[in-house]
Amino acid sequence: MASLIDTDDAIETVLFICRNVKVYKIPPRPNLSGWKAQDWGEDSFMWEGRLRILQKGGHAVIKLEDSNTGEMFANCPYDPPGSSVEPVLDSSRYFVLRIVDESGRKASIGMGFEERGDAFDFNVALQDHLKHLSSASSPASSSSSTASSTAKTEPKRDFSLKEGQTFSISIPGASGKPRPKKPEGGGGGGLFMLPPPPSGGSQR
Repeated sequence: MASLIDTDDAIETVLFICRNVKVYKIPPRPNLSGWKAQDWGEDSFMWEGRLRILQKGGHAVIKLEDSNTGEMFANCPYDPPGSSVEPVLDSSRYFVLRIVDESGRKASIGMGFEERGDAFDFNVALQDHLKHLSSASSPASSSSSTASSTAKTEPKRDFSLKEGQTFSISIPGASGKPRPKKPEGGGGGGLFMLPPPPSGGSQR
């Protein structure tokens, strides 16, 4: 069901591939705690084939396919923090997958790896997808969270005036002393001014 991940023009990436997994028909959830693989019967699998995790944009899907032809057996859209993938209670190699068919109907199946290393890599691939989603949304959220955390951690400072305390502001040119006036005229830049001519005397 390619439409589950084919959105926009994002590049499809293979996060994980395992050549051989087994699928089991499982009973309804026995209790709130979950399933146990021992109740399925290790050799009572109903299908065997390849598992791939594909990522495209902000979506990921677990595909169960025929190992030789690539024919699809089932799709499990990964929708954290939902219950599309659930580990069992008694083994690290077995999981319960919630698959979705073309009509949108959902069902739960058991899935198991032969090797614990494959199960570990499967979990790591799902975690990588979660990190991808987190990093895609972090630029805006990180700046806002940083600002909010700074506002929370910085201690509040009291700038209010206490009783009897005064506050003065020094403004240039407002000291109360008159400023000397600049001489008018004579814009030539000379340093001295000629004295005025004597009054009442004859000119020589």
